[in-house]
Amino acid sequence: MKVGARLTTLPDGRRPRRAALQGRTIAVEPIDPARHGDDLYHAACGPEGDPTGGMWTYMSFGPFKDAAEFRTWLAPRDESEDPLVFAIIDRASGTARGMASYLRIAPQWASCEVGSIWFAPSLKRSRMASEAMYLMARHVMEDLGYRRYEWKCDALNAASRRAALRYGFSYEGLFRQHMIYKGRNRDTAWFAMTDQDWPKVKAAFETWLADDNFDGQGRQLRGLKEIRDTLP
Repeated sequence: MKVGARLTTLPDGRRPRRAALQGRTIAVEPIDPARHGDDLYHAACGPEGDPTGGMWTYMSFGPFKDAAEFRTWLAPRDESEDPLVFAIIDRASGTARGMASYLRIAPQWASCEVGSIWFAPSLKRSRMASEAMYLMARHVMEDLGYRRYEWKCDALNAASRRAALRYGFSYEGLFRQHMIYKGRNRDTAWFAMTDQDWPKVKAAFETWLADDNFDGQGRQLRGLKEIRDTLP
């Protein structure tokens, strides 16, 4: 009878910290509804946001009809331990421009997921968005020593599936009729990276984020996946 390999070191039960992660262009800060609420509402629903509400299509929450409704939804987020919610802060302006969470946190297995991610439209596919995802992955893999980091999305959400692969997650399969949200069926696409994947993923992120990978207009010279594919 075959069994899994015995581990030489077992998880020590650490959980993601409610503490800021500092990058060069971005900071990932524990959500503070009073401090971040106005910025986040304007980023999501104001002139810079998505007036059609399309950015919420694949989210279990939103769209929001007004600032009061958004604030009511945001108010309890700082009390939650799972999901553990963060604001994405543009360091140059000091404004909150998006959100992301650690969820399905299983310290006994050294595993968690990143999800409920949204960015102001101007941050999408940007250097700052990628740095935020790098900071969150690095905390899980290095500070906590986790074995597994997951990404899940509606199987019909093509943009999220592309992002998962770009960031270095591997596709693991389809969970059919996994959940119901907003009255709709959701088949869930499952992605993950492991601690064995992390050294290569980290090296690609750091090479891509370096100043010499961007021209004077801030455009990338080499893509993140392109860089990762060239690494041994």
